[in-house]
Amino acid sequence: MPEECTKKSKKGDMLNAHYDGFLATDGSKIYCSRSDNKGHPKWFVLGVGQVIKGLDIGMMGMCPGEKRKVTIPPSLGFGKLGKDKVPPDSTLIFEIELYTIARGPRSAESFQEIDLNKDRSLSRDEITEYMKKEFEKGGNKRDQSFYDAIIADVFRKNDHNGDGFISAKEYNVYEHDEL
Repeated sequence: MPEECTKKSKKGDMLNAHYDGFLATDGSKIYCSRSDNKGHPKWFVLGVGQVIKGLDIGMMGMCPGEKRKVTIPPSLGFGKLGKDKVPPDSTLIFEIELYTIARGPRSAESFQEIDLNKDRSLSRDEITEYMKKEFEKGGNKRDQSFYDAIIADVFRKNDHNGDGFISAKEYNVYEHDEL
């Protein structure tokens, strides 16, 4: 834990973290964000299923700068089926280092902040500008290719009608009444 913690992670927050996963039985590595993500920490929204359930739970209440070791039972990992390097019914151990906590991308406040021209839809430029600002707050400047890769992923997953914009309805995965 860092000496000072002014903000703890909660469901819906966007986190930036490195994490390495191992099989509890023999310690073999099953995932490493440092090598699997071109050395970049992984960004994801906490508590919405973008990572396995055990990480969603195990990373709640973390502080930026905190390192944590989490043991995840099979029921909160890959269960009876397993996946890739993970055999069925495997207990996992993850070593986590949390770098940044940002307001989650799906809050009504975030939508309004991202929507610079107030047209109730988000363009690639608007989302890129928002991301750059959020990364810089955490002291993490990135090159344009980093943002381009994230933006491509955001639009692939959220621009359901393919019009090149993310509408309030497409953005609103948590069903906020405000949007």
